[in-house]
Parts: sequence; C-alpha cells; structure tokens
Amino acid sequence: MASFKSLPEAIDYAALGVEELTFNDAQGDVSHRLSYAALRQRAQDFARSLAAEYPRGSHIGLVAETSADFIIAFTACQYAGLLPAPISLPPSFGGRDAYRDRFNRLCKAASLTAALVPEHLLSIYEAGESEESFIRPMEASKWPARPEVKLRPWAADDPCYIQFSSGSTSDPKGVYATQSSVVANCKAITRHGLQVRDGDRAVSWLPLYHDMGLVGFFIAPLMSQLSVDYLKTSDFARRPISWLKLISQRRATLSYSPSFGYDLCARRYRGEDIDLSTWRAAGIGGDMVQKSILETFADTFAQAGFDASSFVASYGLAEATLAVSFAPLGEGLRSDRVDAVALRFDDEVRCAPTDCPPEKVRNFVLCGKPIPGHDVRICSTRGEYLDERKIGRIEVRGPSIAAGRYRAGTGVTSLTDEHGWFNTGDLGYWLDGQLVVTGRWKDLIIFNGRNIWPQDIEWSVQESSEGRITRCVVFDASQLVIGDRIVLLAECRSRDEEERETLRRDIARTARTATGAPVEVVLVAPRALPVTSSGKLSRSAAREKFLDHGFEVAHGES
Repeated sequence: MASFKSLPEAIDYAALGVEELTFNDAQGDVSHRLSYAALRQRAQDFARSLAAEYPRGSHIGLVAETSADFIIAFTACQYAGLLPAPISLPPSFGGRDAYRDRFNRLCKAASLTAALVPEHLLSIYEAGESEESFIRPMEASKWPARPEVKLRPWAADDPCYIQFSSGSTSDPKGVYATQSSVVANCKAITRHGLQVRDGDRAVSWLPLYHDMGLVGFFIAPLMSQLSVDYLKTSDFARRPISWLKLISQRRATLSYSPSFGYDLCARRYRGEDIDLSTWRAAGIGGDMVQKSILETFADTFAQAGFDASSFVASYGLAEATLAVSFAPLGEGLRSDRVDAVALRFDDEVRCAPTDCPPEKVRNFVLCGKPIPGHDVRICSTRGEYLDERKIGRIEVRGPSIAAGRYRAGTGVTSLTDEHGWFNTGDLGYWLDGQLVVTGRWKDLIIFNGRNIWPQDIEWSVQESSEGRITRCVVFDASQLVIGDRIVLLAECRSRDEEERETLRRDIARTARTATGAPVEVVLVAPRALPVTSSGKLSRSAAREKFLDHGFEVAHGES
C-alpha cells in the first residue's frame, strides 16, 4: 500500500494498475466490470456534473445499492468536494412506509442537499415527502455533462463521508469520518490486520451502506489496489451458498461476515461442489463472535478445503472508521472458557472447571491486539484502569477515530474526551494482551444484583430449539424496576397453538437454566424482528416495538 493522504490520491494511484471491481449476479455470473482506471474517469466526469449543481461541502445522500453506479457516485463526491452519506436500501417485502419515514428523518438529520437513488427505485422515494428536485437519479448517464467544470477534490484535512450506524432509527446521528481517519484505518487493515499481498482477491456480500462493506470492501481494497468481487446482500440472503461459490470460482483469499452469515451457510449447505482452499483470511466482525457457529462451519466445509486456521476474529465499530483489533493471522479462533455462573455475580472472569456442565460455560473469543498506532483500555465505572480478566468498558484512542457525530442543528459533536479517548459503549476484558468483547453496556440486564447477558439466553435457546424458531432476541422490558421484566421474542413458523405452547414452555425452561431468572416468552411471526443496517437483530428496536405493542403475538408468560 502506497502512502496516501486522501481518497482522491488513492484513486489516482489505483487507476495506474489493472485491478478491478466485479459485480456478480446470484449465479456468480459477471454483470458488470469496473476497473480502477475506469472508475477514476467516470467518477471525475460525474463529479463535474455534481459540482456544477451543488456548492462545495454539500451533503449528498446515496442509496447504497451494491452496484457500479453507487461506487462511481461515492467516488465522484470525493472529487467534487461533496460529502456523501450512504443510505440503506428499502426492504424487498413490506415496510415501505416505515422505511420512507426513516429515510426522511435521516435526510433531515444529515442536512442533505440531495439524495441520489437508483433509477429503478425512484418511485419508492417519490411517494414520500421529498420534492422532485431533492430526489435525483444516481446514474451518471442521467446528468448533463459539464466538462468545463474545474474539480477541487477533498484533501487530507477534509471530511470523507457521513456514516449512519445501525443504532436508533428515531434520532439518527451520523459518524463524521475524515480523510485522515479513513486513511489511517485502511492502512492498519491492509498492512496489519489482513496483511494484503500480491495475488489477493476479495469477495463481499456486505452492504455498502455499512462500514464493513464500505470501508472493508471498497475503500481499503482501493487503497491497496485489490480486486473485489461483489454479490448483492439480497442475493446472499436468499441463497447464502452463492457467497461461498463465488469465493470458489474466483479463487478468493479474503472475505468477511458476521457470525450469522457463517451460520446460514452451514445450515443450508447441501454438498455443492465448492473449493475454499484459497481462503486464507475468513474474517468475523460486525457482531459478537460465536465460537460454536464457526466450529460448525469449519466442520461442515472441511470437505470443501476450508481450513479453520483461516478464521480471523476482529473488533471494530463505525466511530473508529471500522477496525480496532485483529486476531493473529493463521491461528484460527482462540477462546476463553469461562464460568458463566460466576460471571453473573462478579465482573472478574474465572475459568470454568473442567467438569463444569456446558450450560454453565461461556466461550468468549479473543479478538486480538489493537491495530498499530491505536490504544485500547478497559475501565471501571469509576474510571479505573482494569487488569486482565476484569470486565469493564472498552475505550479507544488513535488516528482512526472519527471527528464526531453529525446532526442537523448541532453540527459535529466530538466523540472523545479531552485526552482523545472514545467510550465505545462495549464491555470487555484483557487476556494475554488480546481484547475479549463480552457485550454492549446498554444490553446488560441486572436481575436481583446479578449480571445477565442477553446473548447467553439467545444462543442457548437457538441451539436447543431444534429448528422450531428462526431467530430470537432478548431485552429488559422493565419500565420502573431494572431487570424486573426480561422478555424473549422468538420467530416461529408454526400456527398450531398446542405446538406453540409447548415451544414457549421449552424456551422458558432453557432460558431459566441459562440465567436463573424468569423470562417472558413471546412468539412472533417469521421476519418480524427488526434488524440493523448490517442485518443483525436490533435489541433496542425490538424493545421499542414491543413496548409500543407493534408485534402481533400470542402471549405466554413464565
């Protein structure tokens, strides 16, 4: 990776090579090729059209379909001195009104001057509150050429993009990433985390409106002149094995997914002929790393040449651009076998006895050491630095931290304290110099003085359900006394009331065994649980919807 100070500099350099971005359909057939040289030329042409219409520094929303048009538009904003804000796609089925409402709130929160939308989706947005002059086609061919316009690309000290995280939908706040923070993080990813080398090729199904897709599989590859094959997220969701087939067909070496992506593949594999022997870095990020799921994946695809030592656990978040830590390459997963019962009563992490029953054991996966040039510390609620095996809040400091969060009316609000430390809101501990993430502070439930981790219940229920539920989510629904009402929502296909009642009892029993606390079990329809922009379940949105009586349910309490 050459030394760049901005994205436009990186694009100019990448255009000198032969690497390319390839967009594929669900069958793995190429639908569009875009070399970095062609990207530079087409982005500069489009940038002139945009710069002729919008003042420098304008915020431009980009509905982020996995397409060459989005990549060109995002890059054009860099050359035109405009600030792009990637926006999630509308749902394929239903929920359009809720999506338009969120879209309108996001446009206002980001102070957008315009929103560029794929032409085939324009009717969805024109039905909303926005005016025709605000919603514009994303395709550069739909704009008049303005060859006379002189470009003023973003430089090292300028902003890069606004990234809306997968948090609250009612009050969206965008992460204000700068050219310097993005360059610093991409350098750490490519040189340290993945150690990109000649001959590497990446495959991604991750959405480009999420930091893992945008930074991990467009900007970082661009800065290391890496070829990437893209699969639409919707195609992956319908047929997860298409991701692995693409890795096999293109002899890819690098690809990433949250744990649930590996789970879907293992569940739906039917012996298709694929070869995963070239996959040297199978990254896991975007959510808690689930050891059992990944072990099942490794066992399932060993016959296809997958090597479990290629797993790379990592930790990151949009406020740090993307990556904070990486486990060592080539070592696979390393986990800490923890006494889950002791963890309920104390913030000190104790190893589980060898004869401890499985339901009383928790396996935490180590997520590696901080990326070079960055510091991580674990702090108590009183601000004390904690030693190994002491759970506390994770704080990060370094050049990858974004300038702040953006919101209309207040502008950019800094993320860090006076010493540059950013409180991530996550909890974790140190083990042998590596970071171990245990969960989100806001998700932790306190019941009768005991710590209850929602994911412990979710994983136990999911594993014991024998396929009777598709997904589940746990949260504290208390409105007066914290921990007074723990709710589990589970998606269930069955409409037979006797089967549903049996399932409710089984789930309640499993949940109580996992936590020692009573859990209210509510069955909801398939695909009813809200998800974040990265496709993972959103506890906060599920809780909000539940308290607003937004689910059609058959109640059962225990």
